[in-house]
Amino acid sequence: MMSSAEEQLCLNICTSVPSSPSLPSSRKWPGQQKWASKKKKAEKKTFSYLEEVEGRRSFRQRPQFSHTADEEEVEAATYLQARPTELTHRSPQKKKRKEEMKETGHSSIKTSSLFKHNPEIPDIHRPSVSQIKEKIFSSDSFSDLHLHPHLVATLNKVLNVSRLTSVQKQTIPALLSGRDAAVRSQTGSGKTLCYAVPLVQSLQSMEPKVSRSDGPLALIVVPTRELALQTFQTFQKLLKPFTWIVPGVLMGGEKRKAEKARIRKGINILISTPGRLVDHIKHTLSIAFSAVRWLVLDEADRTLDLGFEKDLTVILNSLNSTGPTRQNVLLSATLTQAVIRLADVCLKDPVSISVSGSASSDLTTADNVMPEPATASQSESFAIPEALKQDVTVVPSKVRLVCLAAFILDKCKFSHNKVIVFISSCEAVEFLHLLFNSVLSKHSANQELSFLRLHGNMKQEERSQVFQEFSGSQSGVLLCTDVAARGLDLPQVTWIVQYTPPTSAAEYVHRVGRTARIGGKGNSLLFLTPAETLFITELANHNISVSEMKLEDILSCLMKDDTYKGRGKYHSQTSSQALQQDIRERATVLQTDLENFVHSDAQSLQAAKKAMQSFLRAYTTYPAYLKHIFHIRRLHLGHTAKSFGLRDAPQGLSSALVPRGSRNQVRNRSQHQAKKRLGSPRKNQNPGRKRFHPGQREASLLRSEFSSGLEGEVAKKNKKRKVIQQLEMD
Repeated sequence: MMSSAEEQLCLNICTSVPSSPSLPSSRKWPGQQKWASKKKKAEKKTFSYLEEVEGRRSFRQRPQFSHTADEEEVEAATYLQARPTELTHRSPQKKKRKEEMKETGHSSIKTSSLFKHNPEIPDIHRPSVSQIKEKIFSSDSFSDLHLHPHLVATLNKVLNVSRLTSVQKQTIPALLSGRDAAVRSQTGSGKTLCYAVPLVQSLQSMEPKVSRSDGPLALIVVPTRELALQTFQTFQKLLKPFTWIVPGVLMGGEKRKAEKARIRKGINILISTPGRLVDHIKHTLSIAFSAVRWLVLDEADRTLDLGFEKDLTVILNSLNSTGPTRQNVLLSATLTQAVIRLADVCLKDPVSISVSGSASSDLTTADNVMPEPATASQSESFAIPEALKQDVTVVPSKVRLVCLAAFILDKCKFSHNKVIVFISSCEAVEFLHLLFNSVLSKHSANQELSFLRLHGNMKQEERSQVFQEFSGSQSGVLLCTDVAARGLDLPQVTWIVQYTPPTSAAEYVHRVGRTARIGGKGNSLLFLTPAETLFITELANHNISVSEMKLEDILSCLMKDDTYKGRGKYHSQTSSQALQQDIRERATVLQTDLENFVHSDAQSLQAAKKAMQSFLRAYTTYPAYLKHIFHIRRLHLGHTAKSFGLRDAPQGLSSALVPRGSRNQVRNRSQHQAKKRLGSPRKNQNPGRKRFHPGQREASLLRSEFSSGLEGEVAKKNKKRKVIQQLEMD
């Protein structure tokens, strides 16, 4: 006799083996009958569920993402997981898809939510704007100005200019007559030659002849190193016939010892950035301004914005202490309260020259009183080059990175263009340079793509090399901060991309002014998120009108390249919805490639996190009158992380939203409140960390781009001196 346990084991073995044909079908064990009925019920339930899924797939309209069918099969597999193993079966369609994925070489897409849960893109209402027009060229030529014949020949043959621009026609005669001048004109209108031509004409006609031993006769102050280098090269060309006049440049990043040697030998036309010039005034005995006859402040508004007002005071005091009467020139594309105050200090009975509107060529009409500048909240009108086509695209935060990558591929791979991309911080520039060089240029078809970077944290030798390389190239992409936004004349630039919005309409004007120069054609594109579209109205208040470029139009260029082909076959269909789905799938593949590189090693992941933190810090520096548009609390940190190739928002980002000096206060707020209640004095928890007063952090962030590089050394010396003094006192 078998026990009940052995009988049940035998029953299980019998049911797992096909029934023998010798046994009659009507004769079944009671347990077997019970199991057969359970099996039938499970089959009915399973197949009814699959029919329901098929019915929903055929009758209900579903989003056309290629992975939705897979999701349904996963649901069915999950449902069947609790059922007997002989009922679970692999869908042949799923097998086929896996084989197709192996053939295309793409893994399963991890970023399928790239186009989900995004804020709606609002309709852009373009306010009616009448843009200010400036006539670039006049009918007059340089030969009509009674200049030295060799100077006219140099302008025609070396610089390839013969006709005067409108601002040159008004400015050069005024400066040749010995008047001080405040010049305001649009970017790319030839303001450098406005003062360079009369300055050279004046110095070459001096009797006795100018010699190196005379020292500086003209001083030109510019805000950035690149602009200083460019201005120096312009004077080198103009002075080819007049070899006895020596130009020179002083700027941060260069060796001070070599600069001191050049100053001792003698420099007649001295071009310098404010920080380095003040350093030489304080520490170089051989520099003297007793013979200075010309003072030129180029891009004066930017010089003041960067916090160089104290440096300019030191320079002006040094000039005013000794020397003959001099001629002063102040130039800018925008007019601010600070520029007006500076003009009142350093200009004497100036002629104000502005080409905007219906400016006459007569000098008498130009001798008007300087107009009152508009405050930040008021609308100051700016002149934009007529040949500049301005576009704006509204892009959700998650799609910003892939949209920029697609735009660069379209403009630099499928057509040869020269593109400048403006970004808010040095860390973000470094990260995008690393990312695009590694991902976009890795394919053999994209080898012609070249990416350069330019920002304030680079060594001066490297900055100069990048500037020269990009100036001489026919195509390529320059990723840069606002260090390249002022005064630089980079030839043949066809596109300006503002990946992060500017901090003001004036900054917008200077950025787009790197293209469409001297009557040429150019294009600009401004990236905005749906929450930032009010900035279009802000631009319209300053007479700047932009057209909308659709996100789908930018991403559609990915259809030209099968490198980023997705799993679907939507390109074979003709419906617009299928085409849109194919574009989105290709964008998702490109985004996945970018994310895979970011997460490939710790170094690239850390670079992405640093870039995001610096972006958030820069986002907090927008001025108060734009806070209703650009506010840190309106950012979705998870979506923002996606725009840096991060799959999740890094932890600890809250510290990036608060100025460094007050992070300790936020972290220990409750402790401080408790101490206040007890009446205990507040102690500095972090004595080594620098604290910023309101507004100081913004100035320090901007100033770091253009500093002389000597602040750290001075601080260290002062610290050492304090320590030595304390030891001596003890």
